[in-house]
Amino acid sequence: MRSRTLAAALAVPAVLAPVAARDARGWPLSRTLEEREASSCARGMEDSGHREDREGRRLIPEVISGGRSRQPAAAKRWFPARRLHLVDIENLAGGSLPSLRQVRQAQGLYADCLGFGAMDQVEVASSHLTLLNAALGWPQARYRVRSGPDGADLALLDVLRHENVATRFTHVAIGSGDHLFAHEAARLAAQGVWVTVVSRRRGLSPRLGLEAPEVIFLDTAAEAA
Repeated sequence: MRSRTLAAALAVPAVLAPVAARDARGWPLSRTLEEREASSCARGMEDSGHREDREGRRLIPEVISGGRSRQPAAAKRWFPARRLHLVDIENLAGGSLPSLRQVRQAQGLYADCLGFGAMDQVEVASSHLTLLNAALGWPQARYRVRSGPDGADLALLDVLRHENVATRFTHVAIGSGDHLFAHEAARLAAQGVWVTVVSRRRGLSPRLGLEAPEVIFLDTAAEAA
């Protein structure tokens, strides 16, 4: 008799606890909007070390080290590392009216020293007389034209002063040795941007050389080649 009772008890299907309905993100539908938003924020903070952009590239928190006094908190942002190249082609080529051959030579030496990343932005400045050779000798760049004394340098300074460079780039390469860039180089370094000056040895301003953390001489690279 006892065995029949036990068998009957085992045959009774177990009573399952009701399963809460969930939405497409896996959250119970009974949760309030405030609870969902709070959970979403918490989840985002937990996953902050593994963010990716729309193309699937891993984004790394960039903190450019330059000493505590040169690394303000505002310079710590989430964005891929990018480099801005500001090139005074007349300065790099070593003449006020460089030939196409001189422009190509300067571009080749520059590329050998620094290279170009897929996300880099290149700005090439010159007078209107040099524009054609600059465009043919240094393709795939954004060209700025300004004639007159220090015209190319002033055109590049406009970029540094008015295009929020420190919030968009982690590295700025200044392809000129002119002293006019010294103040902007110091300002960028104070904002946590790494600054490289590319120049010819005789054309480098001592003040600019002191303000830039890194200096590369094109004529030295040419001799090594």
